[in-house]
Amino acid sequence: MTTNTVEPLADITPAAVEVHDVHKWYGAHRVLDGVDLTVRPGEVTVILGPSGSGKSTLLRVINHLEKPEIGYVSVNGELIGVKQQGGRLKELSERAILAQRSRIGFVFQNFNLFPHLTVLDNVAAAPVATGRLGKPEALELARELLGRVGLAEKTGAYPRQLSGGQQQRVAIARALALRPGVILFDEPTSALDPELVGEVLSVIKDLATSGTTLVIVTHEIGFAREVADRVVFIDGGKIVEQGPPHEVLDKPQHERTRDFLSKVL
Repeated sequence: MTTNTVEPLADITPAAVEVHDVHKWYGAHRVLDGVDLTVRPGEVTVILGPSGSGKSTLLRVINHLEKPEIGYVSVNGELIGVKQQGGRLKELSERAILAQRSRIGFVFQNFNLFPHLTVLDNVAAAPVATGRLGKPEALELARELLGRVGLAEKTGAYPRQLSGGQQQRVAIARALALRPGVILFDEPTSALDPELVGEVLSVIKDLATSGTTLVIVTHEIGFAREVADRVVFIDGGKIVEQGPPHEVLDKPQHERTRDFLSKVL
């Protein structure tokens, strides 16, 4: 990681998520090009953009699965993946980064469940592994969360016995089990058959009305219109346009946004 100078951290907005001048590249390919983004507590932010625009990379930078070459991210006022030392940023230990990630929920495209564990144990595993809960308390919480996502009757099932939509709902319950301050969703319906998309979006809609801070990368424009407080359109690693859904989706100001929406609506 390139060592960066950093502005005084006292000036960082105590937002749920603050992305400051983030650049990320692979070789000569610049994936993120000076991204600035603020997500307020309790806000639902939906990120749209064409394939390869940097959407998923941005999510992975927020929880430090990818390290930015330039810039920094804070979540609930805490720098992620780095610490300030002598006016510069220094990488944290892997153990410290893992502890930070446990406070940021992440729901992947392809579920990433443990195939050898039951649904119940998949959800209970993280609170036990991080020492936040004992096994009995974690199992009780897992049952509660599986009920919340409509899978109370599947606690003893294994992932291979579930549909894709059910597996993704388990993944959402697992993300909730650590009671994160922010949950990131990376195209949570892209791996699902069309008839299963609705059941997953319904669970996310419920979360959106509960005051949970959500950042969602998706191609579901209708869903974005319904749940987002703010829509962010990214292209070429840059935020091209952002604002309330009725502005960005119905009255886009940028030609690139208009072109993208004309192809997906």
